Amino acid sequence: MKWASSLLFCIICLSISAHADEYTQVYSNGEDVVLWVNKVGPFQNPQETYKYYSLPYCTPPKVVQTSFEGLGEALQGYELQKSAIKIFFKTNMPETEICSKELAAAEVSQFSKAIKRQYWYELFLDDLPIYGMVGEMIPSDVGGKDKLFLYTHMKFILTYNGPRIIEVNLTSENPVLLEKETKVSFTYSINWYPTDIPFENRFDKYLDYTFFEHQIHWFSIFNSFMMVIFLTGLVSMILMRTLKKDYAKYAKEDDLEDERDVGEESGWKQIHGDVFRPPPHLVLFSALIGTGHQLAVLVFAVIFFAFLNTMYEDRGTIVTAFIVCYAFTSFIAGYGGGGYYARNEGKHWIQTMLLTALLFPGVCFSIVFCLNMVAWSYDSLATIPLYTLLALFFIWAFVSFPLTLFGTVIGRNWNGKGDNPCRVNPVPRQIPEKKWYLQPSMHILLGGILPFGSIFIEMYFIFTSFWHHKYYYVYGFMLLVYVILIIVSVCVTIVSTYFLLNSEDYRWQWVSFLSSASTAGYVFLYSIHYFFIKTRMTGFFQTVFYFGYMFLFCFGLAVLCGAIGFIGTSVFVKRIYQYVKID
Repeated sequence: MKWASSLLFCIICLSISAHADEYTQVYSNGEDVVLWVNKVGPFQNPQETYKYYSLPYCTPPKVVQTSFEGLGEALQGYELQKSAIKIFFKTNMPETEICSKELAAAEVSQFSKAIKRQYWYELFLDDLPIYGMVGEMIPSDVGGKDKLFLYTHMKFILTYNGPRIIEVNLTSENPVLLEKETKVSFTYSINWYPTDIPFENRFDKYLDYTFFEHQIHWFSIFNSFMMVIFLTGLVSMILMRTLKKDYAKYAKEDDLEDERDVGEESGWKQIHGDVFRPPPHLVLFSALIGTGHQLAVLVFAVIFFAFLNTMYEDRGTIVTAFIVCYAFTSFIAGYGGGGYYARNEGKHWIQTMLLTALLFPGVCFSIVFCLNMVAWSYDSLATIPLYTLLALFFIWAFVSFPLTLFGTVIGRNWNGKGDNPCRVNPVPRQIPEKKWYLQPSMHILLGGILPFGSIFIEMYFIFTSFWHHKYYYVYGFMLLVYVILIIVSVCVTIVSTYFLLNSEDYRWQWVSFLSSASTAGYVFLYSIHYFFIKTRMTGFFQTVFYFGYMFLFCFGLAVLCGAIGFIGTSVFVKRIYQYVKID
C-alpha cells in the first residue's frame, strides 16, 4: 500500500516526502544516517506537543533543515528537523559532545517545567521512532523541595542486518541536578551490532501483542459474534412467525370483507397509505443518507486495505488514505442522497447536492478550525499549517465537490424512480395515542444499546491506542467488529420499526435513522467515562482536543450507523408491504 498511497499523493500534488536515504533504506559503510527530531510534550497529553527545539537543547551549527511533511503527517502534528547528532552507518562513536552551555535562569525554568510535567520527546531514524524522557523528578521528604534532574547523555544502540537498519534503542543517562544556573554538557554515543532479525519484521517491537491479542480481546470478538448469530436468528424467527400471522389475518379479513368491522382494524397494514410519505426536512435527510452511504463504503475500504497492508508503519498513511478515499468516494454520497431525494419527488435537488457536499466537511472544518485556534495560541505542533488547509480545500473543491455534483445528477436520473408498493394518500392519517414505551423517543433511546454493546470492547482498544501512544495494528479485529456493528444495527432497527409501524405510527424514516445513530451517543458517553477514569490528561488544551476529536468521531459514527439502519429498514418495509393485498 506504500506505493499506492505515494501515487495518489503525487496525482493530487499534495504530499512531498523528504527522507534522506529512507527512500531505499539501504546504506553503505560509513554513510551518513540522518537523525530527525520531531516533538516534545507532556507524556499524559498526546496532542499537546511542541517543537523539539522549543526546549533549550543544542541546535545544529547551521540553519536547521526542515523535512517536508506529507498531508497525513502535517495533520497529525509531525514537523521533522535535522538534529545536531552525527551518525554514520556501522561506525561506533564514543561519548561525543554535542555542545556545552551554561543554562540561564530562564532555560533552567523551561527544563524544570518540562520535567515536572513529564515531558517526553520523539525522534526518527530511518523511519523508526525513538522515544526518550527529558528528565526525572525525585520527590523530597515532607516540607522539602523536589529535586529535578536533566538527562544530558543519549546512548544509541543500533542493530543492522546487511545494509539495512533493524532496530534503534535509546538510553538517557548522566542526570544533572538543575539549579538556578547550571552548566551542562550534552553528549551522545553510538554502538552498532549485527542482528538476524529480517528487515520486514523490524517494526514488530513497537506492537504490543500482549495488549491487543489478549484473551479478553479474543473473547469479546467471539462474544459479539455469538450475539450476532443469536440476534439474527431471533429476529428472523420472530418476524417470520409474526408476519406470517399478520398476512394470514389480513387475508382472512379480505375474504370476509362484508362481515369485517373496519373500526376494529389495527396494525401496520392500516397505514399503507402513509408509510411511504416523504419524511420531514427531506433535503437534510437525503444529505445524511447520502453521506452515510459514503462513510460506510469509505470506512470498509480503509479498514480492508489496512488489514491487507502494514499501513501503520508509515507516518500519516492512514490519515492520508482516509482523506484521499473520502474525496474519491464523494460520488457515492451524491448518488445515494440525490437518488433518495428524487424518489421522494423533491424539487430542490441543488440544495440537496450542496448540503451533501458541505455537511460532513463543514462540521469537520468547524471543529478543526476551533481546535487549530487553540493550538495556535499555545504555539503547538498540533496547529495545522496554512498550506495543509489549502491542500484540503483544493481536494474538496476540485475532487470531492465535482464528484458529489456528478453523483447527484446520476442518482436523480438513474436511481430516482420511485418503486414504492403503495400509493401515498393526499391527506396524512392521524397517529393514534400510544403508551410511553412505544413513543419514537424510546425507540431512539434504546435502539443504540445493543450495537454499542457489540463494539464496546473494541472501542476500549481503539481509544487506548489513540490516547496512550500505542500502534493499533489488529485491523482484522476491527473489520470483523465493523461487520458485526452493521448486522446488529440493521436487526435492532428492523425490530424497532416493526413495533413502531404496528402501533400505526408511520414516522419510521427519521426514527430508524436516529435509533441506529444513537449508538454514537453511547460511544460519546463512554468517551467521557474513559477520559476521567482511564486517562490522566490535564489542562485546557488537551481537554478541548480530546472532546473535539471524540465529537468528530461520534458525529461520523452517527451518520454512518444511521444510514445503515435506515437502508436495512427501508428494504424490510418495502418487502412487507409488497406482499399485502391493498384495495
